[in-house]
Amino acid sequence: MDIDAQGLDAKSAYKLLIGTIIPRPVAWVSTVSTAGVGNLAPISFFTCVGRKPPKVSLSLQPREDGTLKDSFVNIRETGEFVTNMATLPQAHAVHRTAVDFAPDVDEFDMVDVEKEPSALVKPPRVKGAPLALECRVDRILSAPDGLHNVVWGEVVNFYVRDDLYINGRIDFGAIAPVGRLAAEYTVVNNTFVPPLEPDVLAEHAEKRMIRLDGKGEEYSPIDTGTWSPSGAVIE
Repeated sequence: MDIDAQGLDAKSAYKLLIGTIIPRPVAWVSTVSTAGVGNLAPISFFTCVGRKPPKVSLSLQPREDGTLKDSFVNIRETGEFVTNMATLPQAHAVHRTAVDFAPDVDEFDMVDVEKEPSALVKPPRVKGAPLALECRVDRILSAPDGLHNVVWGEVVNFYVRDDLYINGRIDFGAIAPVGRLAAEYTVVNNTFVPPLEPDVLAEHAEKRMIRLDGKGEEYSPIDTGTWSPSGAVIE
């Protein structure tokens, strides 16, 4: 099947993008407004874009009503943000921060997540997150509509939990990072270096993913009223 991308509306294109670009790492982004209100949001259009200096990028789209999300407004107005690693123990809180809370609501309080002071930037990091990148805005790339924006942030400080730092690298096998598959989540709990033995390949090649939530194989939140094509969760 070929699907002509030029004939798709934004919602249809978004469904295909989030289902084909998988798995996507989740940047659990903490910011602070100019009024001092804390904000948390999971952003899965996230990647690294440089190493010297180290830089990351966030792609932020508007809310369903066409207004800018608080995360982007805070980043644009303060020039700082923190990307916290989303892991399985905090997955429920990560998911809840996808709700579009009002700008004057501190989302740390709403999802019962504690703040931890950052070393070099004003936004706090998430207490309990094993890794966090403290960032200052390098540049903002905006679409003509002004609503779809890409932020490049220079990493000015790496927070790494002490036990995870081994000879200059991260012991990622000791954590359970969470990523996105379409509108759902996945936990990374295995690793390998190619090549794998043929019997191992055969065992896994056609096996369906295991659902940890007990829902049926055909379930998708995209088919429910809790999903929004803006990436927000509807409570």
